[in-house]
Amino acid sequence: MKTMLNHIYAIIQTVLLKALLAFTALWLCISAQAQMDSTATFTYQEFLAHIIDHHPLAIKANLRLKYGEANVLSARGKFDPVLKSSYDKKEFDDKLYYSHFASKLIIPTPLGIDVVGGYENTDGEKLNPERYTDENGLWHMGVEVNVLQGLWVNDRKVALQQAKVYQQMAQVEQQSLLNELVFNATYKYLLWQQSHFNHQVLENNLSIANDYFTNTRLSYKNGEKTAMDTLETLIVYQDAQRLLNKNKIALTKARNDIETYLWYEQKPVLLQEQTLPENYENKFFVDFSLSDSTDLSANPLIQSSLNKLSILEIEQRLKRQKVLPKLKVKYNALLATNENSITPNYSSSNYKWGLDFSFPIFLRSERGDIKQGKIKIEELELDIANKRYELQNKLESSLQKQIILEEQITILNKSVDGYKQLLEGENEKVKYGESSVFLLNKRQEKYINGNLKLIETYVKKQMELVNFLYLSNQLVAK
Repeated sequence: MKTMLNHIYAIIQTVLLKALLAFTALWLCISAQAQMDSTATFTYQEFLAHIIDHHPLAIKANLRLKYGEANVLSARGKFDPVLKSSYDKKEFDDKLYYSHFASKLIIPTPLGIDVVGGYENTDGEKLNPERYTDENGLWHMGVEVNVLQGLWVNDRKVALQQAKVYQQMAQVEQQSLLNELVFNATYKYLLWQQSHFNHQVLENNLSIANDYFTNTRLSYKNGEKTAMDTLETLIVYQDAQRLLNKNKIALTKARNDIETYLWYEQKPVLLQEQTLPENYENKFFVDFSLSDSTDLSANPLIQSSLNKLSILEIEQRLKRQKVLPKLKVKYNALLATNENSITPNYSSSNYKWGLDFSFPIFLRSERGDIKQGKIKIEELELDIANKRYELQNKLESSLQKQIILEEQITILNKSVDGYKQLLEGENEKVKYGESSVFLLNKRQEKYINGNLKLIETYVKKQMELVNFLYLSNQLVAK
């Protein structure tokens, strides 16, 4: 009985093991098939969106904006109210020599005017008489005005104006970094497209060469072809293998270049083996004309220089202010309090005022600074004019290249159709012995090279369009 149970147990084990192996094999087949079928197209727009959202350089570009905002905040700090307080006390031989407490609030304004207010309280036997106040202390409130130099244009106002220009420069720098990143990434995507679709053409070329070689060898065995024909088709087949292997290297490099632009949460991402680029005939962008980009000032190449010019012009206004005399007028109303009321009492007869004046006699330093600033502005204006002219010429040249490449694409499409018809016709003639393998191979070579040239021209047209958008600052949406 025990032996029978062991036998039944062994049979059950065997059946379960076979079922498990069959299920595993089936799962592996389904998984492999799913992997083969899981090819996905990684479109250019998806690629571009991924770069802008996750690439470190794109994140760095956004940080430039925050830096510009911080710079403006720092410049606005020059207009922050300032509270100053001090307390001095001296006692010796059980005598209070003096005790002095002073607090002062200064409120700067964009003009060369400061609003000033404060409180003083002093006591002591050896106190300087001019600093004496009663036990309730003394309040004061008034203004300090730069009447000549520094009234309309002053250092703190200029600092804020320059900070705002630097903020614009940060925006231009951000746009420039993004433009450069997207331009280089797009260039690599187009090369990936070219290598991928070249690979398809060269695989077809290898398949055709293999068919010719197989058929020619079979015909040779049947006495219909010569050994020279067989050798020739073999060499053509080997050349096709060599071209395909060469393109495999280019395709591997192109995929690796694409991976350098793929990041997620500051970590690099690998491109899946089954991921393919979109069709090279698809247009990434709509066609643009030069009229769409007549405002060359928006281009970072020009805008950066224009911002520098603004900085110099702001500095020049400040330098012109330096030739005016310095005259600061100070006035403070003195407000006393008494025991009956803690509210300060105003009287027009209680005040303190004064002025500070200075003026350099020859103004050589100031006049020299103004001349230097004027020369710098003129030099920069000439550079901007030259850049505008160069940029205009590059844009017009790019448009002409696009027109020529579009014409070439039309011609090549017709040529490839013609090469295909000639190849098919030559193949039929070879079957009936009316042509040679040599001519057939030449027809095939023309057809394959025509396809490769067509792909290359499509990619060149896209590259030139990308170059135009880069130069006209239309590559990245603002």
